[in-house]
Amino acid sequence: MDRLLVMRSFVTVAKVGSFSGAAKALGTSGSLISRHVADLEKQVGVRLVNRTARSVSLTEPGLRYSQFAQRILDEIDHEDANIAELHDRPEGPLSIICPKWIGSLDLGDAIAAFSVAHPRITVRFELGGMSDRTYDFLDSGFDVAFHTRDLRDSSVRLKKIASLPFVLCAAESYIKEHGALASPNDLAGRDCLVHVNDPVWRIGHGHASTLHKIRNVVFQSNSYIALQKAAVHGRGIALIPHRPAYDDLVSGALRVLLPELAVPDRSLYAIYGPAQNTPRKVKVFLDFLTTWFSDNPIPAFTG
Repeated sequence: MDRLLVMRSFVTVAKVGSFSGAAKALGTSGSLISRHVADLEKQVGVRLVNRTARSVSLTEPGLRYSQFAQRILDEIDHEDANIAELHDRPEGPLSIICPKWIGSLDLGDAIAAFSVAHPRITVRFELGGMSDRTYDFLDSGFDVAFHTRDLRDSSVRLKKIASLPFVLCAAESYIKEHGALASPNDLAGRDCLVHVNDPVWRIGHGHASTLHKIRNVVFQSNSYIALQKAAVHGRGIALIPHRPAYDDLVSGALRVLLPELAVPDRSLYAIYGPAQNTPRKVKVFLDFLTTWFSDNPIPAFTG
């Protein structure tokens, strides 16, 4: 039988002086309380109470053990209360992990702003090193991980934080040499700059969208920033996040291709533990990021 359970029953008996009174205080039966005390006596190897028809009194070892048990239970209750209070306060360590390309873009700015706004939360933010198994970040000690794919895994919880616009573009020098795209099908014969995790490009929205397996890959990287630089240098056509490309689009270093079709946004998702009572610091963090992305939209580009 659970040691702490029988200790709590015994301590209550010691306080009220009867099995029936202890049962009423604990919301159980007198016979169960009696069994708990008998089991505890068996565990410690001595008689703890004197039982009579009218009352229950403590033996000398019982008095000593009741004081000991009360201290133990008080410490447990105190620590439980401290843990519950910490759980409900937005403070303490918060560990976050995401793919490198996400962390080096919008998300890095958002998390930096969060850290300034909540100095009582100490942030650990790691880029890269993520497993294909969605729940491994929990085993590695992280509270939150970020993805851009819609996950269906009951071992974690998921919250959409924002939409990340992408743009299909190339340098003016490349377009002058090879011509603009007349349709998405023209991609098959063009030099393309491809992210290693994004070998299939979706062009257009809704039912009009089409998927294109990129075969003429002339430059490949796990960094969208590297792809952007290669595009600016005229190496080929890239499908990259809009925000870091914005200045190059405004300056003319890059030009949007097929603007009448555009490309779908990517959803930014936060995944976190499956516990029903999510720590307050995690809730505050996710709410802050959702608000940050809403308050910091990418400026409209009409070039």
